[in-house]
Amino acid sequence: MADRRSDKARRMELGAQRRARTRARIIAAAFEMFGEEEGLYARIEDVVQRAGITRTTFYDHFSGMGELREAVSYEVTHDFLTAVNEAVSRLDDARERAAAAIRFYLHRVRDVPGWGRSMINLSASGIIFGAETYRQAEQTVAEGMAAGQFAISESTLGRDAVLGTTIAAIATMLREAKAEDYPEAVAEIILRGLGVEAAAARGVARRALPPLVPSAPGVDGLSG
Repeated sequence: MADRRSDKARRMELGAQRRARTRARIIAAAFEMFGEEEGLYARIEDVVQRAGITRTTFYDHFSGMGELREAVSYEVTHDFLTAVNEAVSRLDDARERAAAAIRFYLHRVRDVPGWGRSMINLSASGIIFGAETYRQAEQTVAEGMAAGQFAISESTLGRDAVLGTTIAAIATMLREAKAEDYPEAVAEIILRGLGVEAAAARGVARRALPPLVPSAPGVDGLSG
């Protein structure tokens, strides 16, 4: 009896491992597609073909492209966002935290263009940069408002200014060559929009960045 229970547990474990590998393969295939020029128009049929699975298998894991996009957004942003949050948590000033986070994201786009294209394509039909980044951006703005550092009336306005301008800057960087300090210039203009005085915004946006500990290799490492 004990052996039968052990065999059943082992089969269940192997089944769970196979399911996890298949799910990861689907997410990796989708991420590759979202990182391509036409990734915005990726369909279930395209993902199925790229992942080498059937539609039935796809629907065993995801209800549709909306759920898949959410899963991919989490996979490609979570580790990087965690690393960014860890780095900026060492900064006491919300203005510095906001500027540093913006610069980290924009410099990553320059280093890994496919990741930037994925952010553009995933954000086009969902929450910009994914739910985690969306919440974190508003929290940082709210902290700056509470400290009297951002002169705006609503944290949602600041969040949208930060994320909207950053995603637009990513699109620009993917289309054309920009100056080396373009991320800093973007951070400066966003701070100005949040009510930071011009000289202070310029100084904050160009301070040395804290060290960023690389995130663990994951799906986002597939982009080039």
